[in-house]
Amino acid sequence: MFSFRTTPLEDQMDKGLTEGQVGCFCTQSCWDTLRGRYMPQLFRERGNLAKVFGPGTTELTPGTSHIDFSQDELEGLSAVVVEIQDVGSRYFNYTRDVCRLMLFRSRMAQGPSIYIVDHINPAGRFVEGSMPPVEADLWTPKVAHRHGLTLGELCYLYYNEIGANFPLHIISAMATDSNKMLMPWAIAPAPDIPGMFTSLMYSGGALWNSTSVTPAIGTTRPYEYFGAPFIINDDASDLPAPEGVLMRPCNFTPSAGKYENSKCYGYQILLKPGAVYHSLLHTLQLMRYLHERYPQFSFNEGFFLKLGDPVMEEYLKGGISFDIVEEHVKSEEQKWIRKAKRFTLYDDAPIRMK
Repeated sequence: MFSFRTTPLEDQMDKGLTEGQVGCFCTQSCWDTLRGRYMPQLFRERGNLAKVFGPGTTELTPGTSHIDFSQDELEGLSAVVVEIQDVGSRYFNYTRDVCRLMLFRSRMAQGPSIYIVDHINPAGRFVEGSMPPVEADLWTPKVAHRHGLTLGELCYLYYNEIGANFPLHIISAMATDSNKMLMPWAIAPAPDIPGMFTSLMYSGGALWNSTSVTPAIGTTRPYEYFGAPFIINDDASDLPAPEGVLMRPCNFTPSAGKYENSKCYGYQILLKPGAVYHSLLHTLQLMRYLHERYPQFSFNEGFFLKLGDPVMEEYLKGGISFDIVEEHVKSEEQKWIRKAKRFTLYDDAPIRMK
């Protein structure tokens, strides 16, 4: 059973929400600006809040985080209300945690209904990349690297992918003025997504996490910066930079993650006003550039499974030219958009960058 609802969460009169045992699966993004409260407070006031599933770290902890839970913790709940801020990429930790929640629920003979309180995608409707031909894990949906969907739409797609039949209800991002009072990046979606432009860098930048280069995890500007102790950045004149993008040589010392407390040299990605940035393609160019110049640069185990594209893999290994990758990505993005349009719940739809 699936439904798309256009009234706010507090107006939903389902018995499981008003009288049953409710679990809240949420991050700091569940702050209600109109009422000055976090989403679980609604059920605490009703007296039926049974469980809060949240990140294992504070919201501004350097590094990355997950929402850890087990299938057993879903037993006895009538409903689980999900409210996180997705950032538009298939490898975002909290979104993968939501998909894991859905997968666990699909394996239960009986269990809670799931409600998704939807939010606007801060990365917008632009798409990047391709759908993976194989599964990286069971709870990573087969979507493009940057998918252009909201969390609700993504959950609707994944619900169909896994053949689920439990009650799934999406509450529209337009159902309340609360979501309209703040831009979707005003509250940091995750410890490693702190700023206005971070989600625009993430679809490519997150791939650095599986290499010997750090995307500046443990600094205040992750994914906008990248570097390593072995990089020599005196001259950036031959560094790949698409139109509308400036590459500034810089240095930084991460307080967490790879190269913790070690000085790194690298670059900051600066977007000119109005620039439309294809983070994935640019990151591929940068990775090949570093791979050809530094023997210390390497891809970690699992990188190519995360990348999920044999043509991009061949490019990174030096086997084909960039123009072949561009044409491949253009074709794959068109395939993804055709699939994604079947699951859009709003008036606009995912689009390619021109």
